[in-house]
Amino acid sequence: MSENRNILAKLKSNLPWLVRYPFNRAQTFLEKDSNQKKHIIFTIANHFEPAWKTGGGHDLDTQRRRLDEYHKLARKTGEVVIDADGTKFRHTNFYPAEQYDFQILEQMAAMQSEGLGEVEIHLHHGVEKPDTAENLRKSLTEFRDCLAEEHACLSRFDGKGEPKYAFVHGNLALGNSANGKYCGVDNEIQILQETGCYADFTLPSAPDETQIPVINQIYECALPLTEKMPHRKGVEVAVFGKQPQLPLIFTGPLVFNWTRRIKKLPVPRIEDGALADNQPSDLSRFNRWKSANITVKNRPEWIFVKLYCHGFFDADQSACIGEKARQFFSEIIENGEKTGDYAVHFASAREAFNIVSAAIDGKTGTPHEFRNYRLQTIMSETKHHAQTQEQATIY
Repeated sequence: MSENRNILAKLKSNLPWLVRYPFNRAQTFLEKDSNQKKHIIFTIANHFEPAWKTGGGHDLDTQRRRLDEYHKLARKTGEVVIDADGTKFRHTNFYPAEQYDFQILEQMAAMQSEGLGEVEIHLHHGVEKPDTAENLRKSLTEFRDCLAEEHACLSRFDGKGEPKYAFVHGNLALGNSANGKYCGVDNEIQILQETGCYADFTLPSAPDETQIPVINQIYECALPLTEKMPHRKGVEVAVFGKQPQLPLIFTGPLVFNWTRRIKKLPVPRIEDGALADNQPSDLSRFNRWKSANITVKNRPEWIFVKLYCHGFFDADQSACIGEKARQFFSEIIENGEKTGDYAVHFASAREAFNIVSAAIDGKTGTPHEFRNYRLQTIMSETKHHAQTQEQATIY
């Protein structure tokens, strides 16, 4: 009986997006422009938790060892999987603020300097009891400043002002969307905005109760940010549209995979862009991601594919950063080169935001030109400053 109740509760919480799904797919079909060469912009949001272990957490020595192994794996993949611009395959590494360790962040910063993944903010909060707005603001601000000042991570608009960051919500409960669990702060997205968050990369989260009705879009919240779940309604970003309110909501693909058969009958499974071992790694899957057609409105040739993974789930490492990932993304790149239908671009969360900003401003061409359009990394500022100082010393 309780199992039936759980199924019914899950179905009820997912109905808002399910009823919109046919209309979303129909609109996608109508808006497709099959004649233009596409630019596929991959952004992989890695919930980066070296402490993760079933039933508990690893000690710091084990975490550091795991990170050493991960770094080697990421380097090996980045050296052989290269996009159309010469950019290495990489993730954006969202590290949990509540698990901070100086040595781990130093190594992550070193990875970023190698082009193996920019560092952004992840946070689990309100787990034992609902969090407060004051504590959330303090947690985000302190971690933001620590990443910027101690590790030269994050970014700034035009290299000026307070640090800016992208965000992934732990336990998926963005905007207190889990009925009070794993958050507790109704105005969370307002606090994200006020502390410098330029974009959220949590969604999709189906079939979790935190999945909101808006799917397969990049959008701004249409409801007041002081409300609970203001991202449940949105305004899609568009070419020559108004400058959107931040943070933008970047959703990954949420479509159905109809290839599964049970007793010879098609039984769909959710395709949500998870790089996991239990998901197929083939061109059919890539085509499903592409078919979600997540774009800036009126710029159909730039397609954004936001994927996600948990880089320290042992069973999934091959699929997200190891051998299976190398084979899969190499196949995607080679198919694009062979057919001429599309080119692949690996973009960090920051770069994807910059490319979206350029599209809103009406820019055209290859997305590669706009990787640093608005937000520049603090690390690049620091390197430039160090080079300038060195030159001044020489002369």
